[in-house]
Amino acid sequence: MDGRKSASSGKASGATKRKEPPSGTGNARGGQGNNGQAKDGRPPNRAPKRVKFHDARNIRTQPSDAALEDGRLDLQRFLNAREFEIKALESSMRKCKAVNATRVFQQVPRAMRRRTASHNVKRIPKRLRERARKEQIDDKTPTIEARRRRPRTTRARIRAETAKKLGILAARKKKKMLDNTAEGAAGTSVQPTVETRAPRPKIRRNTLNQAPKIKSKFRKRQINKTWLPTHVWHAKRATMTEPSHPLWRFAIPLTPTQKCYRPIHRASGQKGAVAWDMSYMSTIGLYGSDEGAERVLRAIGLTQESIWGGRGRNWRAGARKWTGFLSKQRKEGRRDIGPATIIWNPEEEMDLTHPKKSQRQIFIRTHPSCFLELFQELLKLVKMQTPQLHVEDLRFEIGSIEITGPGSTETLLGIIQPYYDKPEAKENQARIFKSLDGVTNPASLPKDALLAFSAMDPRLGHPSKSNKSSTGSVSSTLLDTLTNWPIGENPKPYGLFSRDSRYAASKLPSLKSINRRKGTGLPGNGLRVTAVDPPIPVILFASRPATDGQAQGTWTLLAPWKCILPVWYSLMHYPLSSGGNPHLGGLEEQRQIAFEQGAPWFPVDFPGTEAGASWELEQREKRLRDWGRRPKGKRVEWRSLDLGAGRKGEIGDGLACDFEYLFRLPKDDAQKETGNCDASVPDPDAMQIDGIEYHEPREVSHSSLLMVQHMEKASFNALFSSANLGKAPAYSVITVQLTFVTRGIANVCARIYRLPTRAPTVIPPSTDTEVPATPLPSPGLPSDLRDHWLANLPLKSIHPNVGSSRGRQGRRQQQQATRQFLPGTNLAERKSLLARSLVTTSLPYPAPSATQKDIGGHPFCPSEEDLIGFVTSGSFSLSEGKGTAIGSISAERAFGALKGAGAKEGKLCVVRNAGESVGWLARWEAI
Repeated sequence: MDGRKSASSGKASGATKRKEPPSGTGNARGGQGNNGQAKDGRPPNRAPKRVKFHDARNIRTQPSDAALEDGRLDLQRFLNAREFEIKALESSMRKCKAVNATRVFQQVPRAMRRRTASHNVKRIPKRLRERARKEQIDDKTPTIEARRRRPRTTRARIRAETAKKLGILAARKKKKMLDNTAEGAAGTSVQPTVETRAPRPKIRRNTLNQAPKIKSKFRKRQINKTWLPTHVWHAKRATMTEPSHPLWRFAIPLTPTQKCYRPIHRASGQKGAVAWDMSYMSTIGLYGSDEGAERVLRAIGLTQESIWGGRGRNWRAGARKWTGFLSKQRKEGRRDIGPATIIWNPEEEMDLTHPKKSQRQIFIRTHPSCFLELFQELLKLVKMQTPQLHVEDLRFEIGSIEITGPGSTETLLGIIQPYYDKPEAKENQARIFKSLDGVTNPASLPKDALLAFSAMDPRLGHPSKSNKSSTGSVSSTLLDTLTNWPIGENPKPYGLFSRDSRYAASKLPSLKSINRRKGTGLPGNGLRVTAVDPPIPVILFASRPATDGQAQGTWTLLAPWKCILPVWYSLMHYPLSSGGNPHLGGLEEQRQIAFEQGAPWFPVDFPGTEAGASWELEQREKRLRDWGRRPKGKRVEWRSLDLGAGRKGEIGDGLACDFEYLFRLPKDDAQKETGNCDASVPDPDAMQIDGIEYHEPREVSHSSLLMVQHMEKASFNALFSSANLGKAPAYSVITVQLTFVTRGIANVCARIYRLPTRAPTVIPPSTDTEVPATPLPSPGLPSDLRDHWLANLPLKSIHPNVGSSRGRQGRRQQQQATRQFLPGTNLAERKSLLARSLVTTSLPYPAPSATQKDIGGHPFCPSEEDLIGFVTSGSFSLSEGKGTAIGSISAERAFGALKGAGAKEGKLCVVRNAGESVGWLARWEAI
């Protein structure tokens, strides 16, 4: 028995293909330790993985002692040693190439690598699969095929059984079709069938329209939401919204699956392009007389006389667009709805023989979060007009794509080709678009520029070739085009406004037929337009950043809903002249770019609108769920937060931008009976910590949050610059940009304080009769808290001349600025302070303990009376190189700060993150 066993073991050892590693003793490389195990934890005498690759990379060398003889250099021996090493290097290079030291998975670009790529050949490009399969066979890498894997769960088993049944049905159907084809070829009579065309989708007036007809296999997945035209493409490459929790009734891509924060920052401003499928943006059509359309637009906020006068002639003629905020009239005043873009359709040339009253067409493109609010307001207004106008819901008729970055214009020029049969039939606006070669920033175009023409199917010229001439050089022709913008005063009507043109463009030929046509021609040549290729009506317009700075602009492409997918495929595969392809962007990338440009993003940064209020309530529920999932030891306890000076507990709700707490908004009757008490009313059952009462956050409804209203920057500046400083509307907030003076990064829900007044703020003493074991500091904030915060300003902010001059005079000014004492300091105290500064060395560690005047060396945060707002977006800005934030502050309290301290010092504020006790000095600017 032992003999057979030893023989079998010897046979197995002799049949092995791997080399046995050299056995060693002691602590030599690859040897065993004292416990009989190798240094890397493997069993002794175990063949290391991929030994042949290590042997190929091992280069033999000869020590330099062989070339020395009695301390003298022997030249012949030295040359022989170097010859040996050179030959060893060349041999190693040949071995590495022979044994394929570079794996296939190391040749795949980093963005295409996957964690499980080494076990699944199908996860790499097709051109490398055969080589990868051979490597796996040589290395004996286990491979698993999904179709042969045994299901482990009930759901997987049901899916496998369903797939098997569907395969059987598909095989029967295919067999039946082959039999019918064989009968037809043999001349057997086949029952005639009737072929009908697909019905044109109905567009109802003055009511909401339904989504386009969905394929049966995708119908159950779109019961409570609508897919974008590029949903299947995005679902494989991006993180989508949860199926049971859609966003704005759409399945929207949130962010790409690969890490792209810094690449998106570079592509949007330095090199490359970023594209989004914005088909979830809602479009409303307004139709009627010219006078009635003007009255309706004035009623929704377009009250500027400039756009209805001579300056707005191009906009009303259809040669420009208008972008701004829409509003509606309420009893308490006007209330903002949301941002919108308005485009007029040019009028047709009137026939003098048969004159008739002109009917205008207008597109209103708005955000989906405020679509229903705007649609209901327009529906109410059009019914009040005589003659009556009508509106149409065009959400599923018109899709859109946005692209930004230096390569955005190059990408559009490469994939959008004008549609024409003859060169002389080329449209004028199409000629202008093709002349924009060399534009690297869409913001350089004239303000509110707009182009509309018919384009070819981009699949006819796919794959697109890179435009090497787009190197950023600006020609004189391009400068003349950008300066004069040669668009006629009376452009022709746009095809995108025509329902028949949109329907004809949606009947594009199938990709299979296009590939069949390409197969009959020469490789590399595009296809010519035929009668089966309908023109695609498009509208292109360039938008400037909201901050009107030097940031990149954005191109927006409007096209029929069913034409977005072919355009998207060609756009994402366009080879940029700077290298690579356009990057995919999601909702988070939109917020990132807007944040780095210092612009607010709707609806997050607009809590004074209905859409912003709904967003805030949804985010509160999400933050509360995330907070509840954390263990008690790893989540913030809002009750025990120490704010210094005897203050305990967070101000308001720590998981919300608590504008209800800021404005002391009233509660509903139902909440007055069951809700928590107001912070201003003492509650005998409230929790007491260290003598300071902590009250639970107020529970408010959506109606209470809707009392907060947004105030625009122009209205705020006009009210502040007026001779008689008026009073801001009640519960009004303004959107501001926060820039930290020194350090600090603000998160969402951070508290914004104005600088406290120099009058002392006293906290009422506790009514607790128990005497603590240790003496507590006297409650109350220091009377000079404002001076402590102002002392954190940099010297350049206090003394602008410091550091501006060079040489001896500049150093003298800096020394005088740094050797200042507080007013009222006598000579003895000055000597004492000077001696202490010479012998004392401040270390950053350990952090100083909290005292009666600061917390760890930081001044106390101001009191609750100085709270003026909250941060809605905040992070580290890559464009600024420091922390910035976007917030909303009370207009009334901002007026008070500016009136009391002036325009410069009144804009200083303190920002404190929720759940933290340390604040940071910042400066706010209205945007």
